[in-house]
Amino acid sequence: MNHLSQVARSAWIDLLRNLKDGTVSGVIGTPKRKTVGARQYWYDHYRMGSRTIDRYIGEDSAELRQRLDRQKELAAQDKARERERARLMRILRAEGLRTADVNTGQIVTAMARTGVFRLGGTLVGTNAFLCYEGELGTRIGFDAAALTDDIDIASFERLSIVLEDRVDTPLADVFHDLKFAPVPSLDARHVWRWRQTDRQTMVEFLTPSFDAQEGLRPLPALGVSAQGLHHLNYLIAEPIQVPFLYRYGALVQVPRPERFAIHKLIVADRRRDGADSAKAEKDRAQAAFLIRVLAEERPIELADAYAAAQEKGPIWRRRIAASLDRMPTTRALLEGL
Repeated sequence: MNHLSQVARSAWIDLLRNLKDGTVSGVIGTPKRKTVGARQYWYDHYRMGSRTIDRYIGEDSAELRQRLDRQKELAAQDKARERERARLMRILRAEGLRTADVNTGQIVTAMARTGVFRLGGTLVGTNAFLCYEGELGTRIGFDAAALTDDIDIASFERLSIVLEDRVDTPLADVFHDLKFAPVPSLDARHVWRWRQTDRQTMVEFLTPSFDAQEGLRPLPALGVSAQGLHHLNYLIAEPIQVPFLYRYGALVQVPRPERFAIHKLIVADRRRDGADSAKAEKDRAQAAFLIRVLAEERPIELADAYAAAQEKGPIWRRRIAASLDRMPTTRALLEGL
């Protein structure tokens, strides 16, 4: 296992703290807490002309409350914080951490700026996997990464409704500026995929499906539709915030690495022969890498994620077992937890 240096790990942690501080520095009104069901959310409450605006900040936590208490101080440090982010990114590049290519970086940071991740969007797939290099402090080999042109964003439909807020700039406009065109679907009312006209890059929006059919569902906060998928609710429950390494860094949400690893075992078994067989092999490689690292670094979290998936029912257990039949070393690690 090739661990990052202490210099790299410290820079990554400092960059994450810096980006989180930035989430409250732009508050212009009075922070207000709302209760929805069993959860509480913070909003920036202010007036604009004759309108009252409630701009979503984030889910209630002790960490967020502490930042809101320091909001004026953090706002005054905006310029200094930007220079510090540039310094930290130089360190991370010098230490050899993976940074996004220009095309992917422009797309993801554009979505971050308009509020996709603030409003519950979670980066999934290989671009999320690459973020675990800093999160776990372990270098990711190229074979396990298997770079892709796809950028996948997942979100819960219910969360998108209850937040009662929307992205700052419509995503259709953001994608148009980046030379993306919507990909027609069978239902013309729902657009959930965009393809870049001068490249093969595809952006797709996904949401958990709790019905027998994996149909298209709206994500009002993001102003798009999403393809429903089974098993996705397990993946994106309780996501974490991490730095996305491009230019000065951007704050994004990704799944917890232990859930990502177990979910990859399920997804790999859902793949079919032909073109999907290569994707299934990549899924198993990413799962194997993460399980090997997590078994050493975070065994309790990994064991809990594995048990939670097993408890979902016989279909989940069958899919996990089918993937592990091809991965005896990984099976031994999980069974030894």
